[in-house]
Order: sequence, then structure tokens, then C-alpha cells
Amino acid sequence: MRTPVDPQRLTRRRVEAGLSQNALARAIGVSKQLVSAVSLGKANFSPETLSKAAEVLGCEIADLLPENDAEFHALTQRPAS
Repeated sequence: MRTPVDPQRLTRRRVEAGLSQNALARAIGVSKQLVSAVSLGKANFSPETLSKAAEVLGCEIADLLPENDAEFHALTQRPAS
């Protein structure tokens, strides 16, 4: 399963962190080509990779997702079991 990433939000956070696509790719353990494809909206990260990206970029996972990602918001609104 892949998690939809907002390309503009990812790029903004990456630039704010002072990282190139290549540097982000190395930090999260994926290819530069995947980071490029995600940044263009042509691919998405796995949930694990998205979590790593958020950690490296110093933000929450939600900061990298589309604002209207209903599935994510539904998951985050569920009470803990």
C-alpha cells in the first residue's frame, strides 16, 4: 500500500530543511528517482518511508499529505484501542 503524498508540501518541507532530492533519498533509504517521482506526483511512498521522510524533515506525517486526505483524517480520529 502506498500513501498519497502532496508533492508541493513534500517539496516545500524538503527545501525548508535545506535538502536536495538526493540527500533526502539517502536519508530515508530510497532512490533519488523515487523522491523525484513523488515530488512530481507520479508515485507515492510506502507508509514506512513516509514516516521516515517526516522524521528527517522535522514534521508530522500529516504535513506531507493532502489537506483533504479523508482516509488519513479518519484514521487519526479513531479512539485508541
